[in-house]
Amino acid sequence: MTGMSTDLIARLDAADATPAATRLRARTYDLLRAAPGALVADIGCGAGRAVAELTSQGVRAVGIDLDERMIAVARTRLPDADLRVADARALPFRAGELAGYRADKVLHSLAEPGFALAEARRVLARGGRIVLCGQDWDTLVLDSSLPDLTRAIVHARADQVPSPRAARQYRNLLLDAGFHDVAVEIHTAVFTDGAILPMLAALAETRLADDWLADQRERARTGRLFAAVPFFLASATNP
Repeated sequence: MTGMSTDLIARLDAADATPAATRLRARTYDLLRAAPGALVADIGCGAGRAVAELTSQGVRAVGIDLDERMIAVARTRLPDADLRVADARALPFRAGELAGYRADKVLHSLAEPGFALAEARRVLARGGRIVLCGQDWDTLVLDSSLPDLTRAIVHARADQVPSPRAARQYRNLLLDAGFHDVAVEIHTAVFTDGAILPMLAALAETRLADDWLADQRERARTGRLFAAVPFFLASATNP
């Protein structure tokens, strides 16, 4: 595993371990309404944290990820889990095989998210539940001494994402795909310390922003940092 992928996994682990992220995952499990023994796919499973948590609840969880390196990490951590390399637009399930479908921080990475939701409908049984979770990449609230540059940096990073506004489109995407009982929630993670600095450093890579990042680091050092990241959570039922 390369140093870059090791660093990425460490950052993902740290983000997933925060109380806000833990609460948000728990909410996605509640919305799945999966009975013990139900077959549920976790799309974009990464290193397998949600697969492990769902399995601990008695759910038959299958982890799906397009990145072979992430699946390899997940298999190291969860040697008994069902983990598969596959595309969200071509899932390795029969029609109507799944009781639940969960995709956390996935649809923004797809140029045409609607294709993935059409596939979700194919693999879900009647009455099956779908839960989507992710951030809108244009929506990041940061207190800064350089507000114009902050706006430019956030939008520049959003422009690098295939579907940066997919999260605000969850409701309409689900309706367009034919799902019923669509509901949307917003959960906002608030950061006032240095925990979010690695994410801000990644944002700053999009343009020359040394002064901007220095401002954020100084705010973290003096207890003046403020960042709010809204996460959009949508759920629906396959009719």
